[in-house]
Amino acid sequence: MTAARGQASPDPLREAAEVMRAVRDRCVWTQQIDHRALVPYLVEESAELIDAVEDGTRAELREELGDLLWQVLFHAEIASRDADDPFDIDDVARGLADKMVRRHPHVFGDAVATTPEEVLVHWNAAKAAEKSTRTSVLDGVSERMPSLSLAQKLVGKAAQVGVSAPTGGSPTNEAELGDALLALVATARANGWDAERALRERLRKLEDEIRASEAPTHP
Repeated sequence: MTAARGQASPDPLREAAEVMRAVRDRCVWTQQIDHRALVPYLVEESAELIDAVEDGTRAELREELGDLLWQVLFHAEIASRDADDPFDIDDVARGLADKMVRRHPHVFGDAVATTPEEVLVHWNAAKAAEKSTRTSVLDGVSERMPSLSLAQKLVGKAAQVGVSAPTGGSPTNEAELGDALLALVATARANGWDAERALRERLRKLEDEIRASEAPTHP
């Protein structure tokens, strides 16, 4: 039951889930959407949230977090109506909570972690136990990640199995350009930099420069 107008909901997340359910029941556009059809909206909302985090206001950040949450609620509502293997937002939340408890034994158990590096050791150990059926360090790495983010991820995976990234140089063809770009990504990873974010932020500066050059000048 949605809270009456002007009355605070005792559980805003539950209210949002109920609103999603009502929309799915009564909106003809929403009724024909499936998981696959939602993917472009998920990509778009994720990008808008990144923009809000890196270059937006607090109000924009709050709004974009809500829009991304709506995508999660939407997928969960679709899944709840699957005839063969249904699950709902409660199952999603419960699974998430259980996983986070397992991956933080220094918070919810007897393990000790006094540095970020020690936290990562516990996290990776718990994750490895959960994904014990994986046969490659590449299992679970999405090829749909942006190219720079994927490159940085793969450089890290390569290091785990003793594969070195190429060294940089002045490229003379497209293949060598790929090597040079990968070498830059490896440099970013070695220094703890985010290559994808670095390029995004530089592109924002370029956009500002372009807009400034387009602005009318007055005598």
